[in-house]
Amino acid sequence: MEFRSFMDVALNEAQAAAARGEVPVGAVVVRGGVVVARAGNRTRELCDPTAHAEVLAIRAACAALGSERLVGHDLYVTLEPCPMCAAAISAARIGRLYYGAGDPKSGGVAVGARVFSHPQCHHVPEVYDGIAAGEAEALLRGFFAGRR
Repeated sequence: MEFRSFMDVALNEAQAAAARGEVPVGAVVVRGGVVVARAGNRTRELCDPTAHAEVLAIRAACAALGSERLVGHDLYVTLEPCPMCAAAISAARIGRLYYGAGDPKSGGVAVGARVFSHPQCHHVPEVYDGIAAGEAEALLRGFFAGRR
């Protein structure tokens, strides 16, 4: 099977989040080349600090599948997951994580908590970073520049 990135779908979700006044992060759950679930941040809209794009997409995919496990699924997200989201990715047993921009301030994969490197981590996905990082970074920079 030939690799196809779904980061464009995640970027669309991030743009929609920005349009709602949310931090522009988007996530997409994929299995076998088919989008199972997608989401953008909704923390402000839902008054829920856990309503990150990754968590919402994982919840929707689990509901669609009727299972708390997403074995064999891929997750595309525009920003390096925070520790909370990295833990959810592990708990859901996501097979592969693709992310765009790194997050030196709040990341939980390559910096900060590095959730997947802890011995207590039950499942470690394959991780691929830097996918469409420039586009994701530009979207975030533009959003925060407009807030200042």
